[in-house]
Amino acid sequence: MQSSTAIDALSALAQTDRLAAFRLVLNAGPDGLASGRIAEGLGVQPTRMSFHLNTLERAGVLYSRRDGRHVLYSVNLRLMRDLLGFLTDECCGGHPEICAELSPKTKKTRVLEETP
Repeated sequence: MQSSTAIDALSALAQTDRLAAFRLVLNAGPDGLASGRIAEGLGVQPTRMSFHLNTLERAGVLYSRRDGRHVLYSVNLRLMRDLLGFLTDECCGGHPEICAELSPKTKKTRVLEETP
């Protein structure tokens, strides 16, 4: 991944409404979510949400597709995997296995497994 691509994606996510929309769409899975449902779910005016969704799409973080009258958004999982890889490629002095536990859910599971 190019640094400029990573910067664009991170910049797009570095805003409260956009990050919340990204997480909501990610949670919806591969089928995505209609822009109106995203706005409603976050309590954001549809025109303002449209601006934020367009910013995420231009950065490559989200895809959009038409379904009748609705525009559905889904997460560009390939870009997100590449971004996470880019951020952790040189993690921890050449010991990437340390970064395997980035998710708080993974850490919680591991702590529970290690508890006698």
